[in-house]
Amino acid sequence: MYVIVAGAGIIGLQITKMLVENKHDVVVIDRDADVCEAVYAETGALTVHGNATDIHVLEKAGAVKADAIVCLMHNAADNIACALLAKSLGIPNIVMRLRSPRYEEAYHLAGATSIVRMADLLVNQIIMEIEQPKVRRIMTLGGGEADIYAARIPERAHCAGMAIKDIAQKRNFPKECLVIGIYREKGDFLIPRGNTTVGEGDTVFLLSKSQYIKKATDYLSKTK
Repeated sequence: MYVIVAGAGIIGLQITKMLVENKHDVVVIDRDADVCEAVYAETGALTVHGNATDIHVLEKAGAVKADAIVCLMHNAADNIACALLAKSLGIPNIVMRLRSPRYEEAYHLAGATSIVRMADLLVNQIIMEIEQPKVRRIMTLGGGEADIYAARIPERAHCAGMAIKDIAQKRNFPKECLVIGIYREKGDFLIPRGNTTVGEGDTVFLLSKSQYIKKATDYLSKTK
């Protein structure tokens, strides 16, 4: 995945590190040349010295081929301008950090596909919004030790028709992740047992730590 990070503050640097570790192609934009040099030295990610509210800078960063952009600048107006330009350039996934709730509607109008509020800002949440935009975090348990996620089983999913116990034994499904509920399109909600099967269109509820959810949903969403 090709990801642009607009703003290389503390959160931006952490996100860049994790994305690089997860083998994504990352380009960081920042107005401070020294920050750009430091990010490159620490993470190896490509950097562009400039303002992410400038369409020419976004194009230089490879916006036309980007899968996602993360708007992390300090000024809400800058993030809004960046999102509008990103939308106009066809970037499909626009993740924005929200500092003040007064700007939330403006962020939506600007084209945000995901908004992460400062009140519950977690690097792992932003990473999930980038990598797994179709997965929703429902709630957090144990003071942040684990989360409940919801993921939809797509058409022609490889796991469709499989029993929960068989999915759990697969090498590509993390043992640290537990299926705790299934919602069927016709309105049924099931508490699954080992022999319960999943089907196309089901919404599966997963109990997992954040670092394992990508592997779990990658397996569940794999198609034939």
